[in-house]
Amino acid sequence: MNIQENISLKPYNTFGLDARAKYFVTVKSIQALKEAVSLDNYPEKFILGGGSNMLLTKNLDCLVVHLALKGIEVIDEDDDNVLVKAYAGENWHQFVLWCLDQNYGGIENLSLIPGNVGTAPIQNIGAYGVELKDVFESCDALNISTKKIETFSKDACQFGYRESVFKQEKKHSHIIISTTLKLSKRQHQLHTEYGAITNELEAMGITYPTIQDISKAVISIRESKLPNPKEIGNSGSFFKNPVISNSQFEKLKINFPDIPSYVVSTKEVKIPAGWLIEKAGFKGKTFNNYGVHKKQALVLVNYGDAKGSDILKLATLIQKTIDRIFGISIETEVNII
Repeated sequence: MNIQENISLKPYNTFGLDARAKYFVTVKSIQALKEAVSLDNYPEKFILGGGSNMLLTKNLDCLVVHLALKGIEVIDEDDDNVLVKAYAGENWHQFVLWCLDQNYGGIENLSLIPGNVGTAPIQNIGAYGVELKDVFESCDALNISTKKIETFSKDACQFGYRESVFKQEKKHSHIIISTTLKLSKRQHQLHTEYGAITNELEAMGITYPTIQDISKAVISIRESKLPNPKEIGNSGSFFKNPVISNSQFEKLKINFPDIPSYVVSTKEVKIPAGWLIEKAGFKGKTFNNYGVHKKQALVLVNYGDAKGSDILKLATLIQKTIDRIFGISIETEVNII
């Protein structure tokens, strides 16, 4: 096992932060993963996937295990549906494109989401009216203590809004090694109700869209609003959209009549965090070599050699300002390391 020392994690996180790992190893098989987590002379370990949903605020004084398990396979199918298993180290967007090439539908709205397949269930990734749980069948995870592979059903994953059991009680006990999705082979259920997709399809001159068309529309929208991590360091949406009570929303409308909302239940509404951040004056604001993206207020960016601690300070300032102005608490979607 090739364990390296003092390795920069800049190529391994989409924020492009130059935190360093005291020890580093890449694992490309389940057996190698089992061996890595069993190394007693490295008692503390950090599991690293695609590095797309984390903010490194310091060097990691431990063994960083980079998960690079690859493979995509069809494990069952009938005339209408197919079960596709993808391993944790597969790039999520490339997996979406592979499915579209086979005309498998269900995740086209999730095109261009950064990161790897292994982290998709952790976050219950979602975009443009679709969440992973909508097509999720199961995932396999390594129990770090027993070194056995356990299968988690959709119910067992306890999916919520950018939440799962793997962000809570199973966070330090299990490592996702593969994810199985149930996708459609025909009579695809299209999700075009998100306004931006409808407008984009119209601009493309498409009246009867295919799943491939929807993917192209989503990619176009995301590329127009979100910075490419290869060009500007970022981790996509940094904050979750907060959910508040109807009574609080009605009070806010008195001072902010243009405040947008989405119905969650008969008692609650969801407020776009990006709107709150923009209204508070942060959109496009820069602080030396980091700041808030000029086109999307939800995205914090590293313009150069920023430190993770600086970006965290900005995130905290935004949270405190939103709370002071609106009385709303916004949570980070990104994992703070």
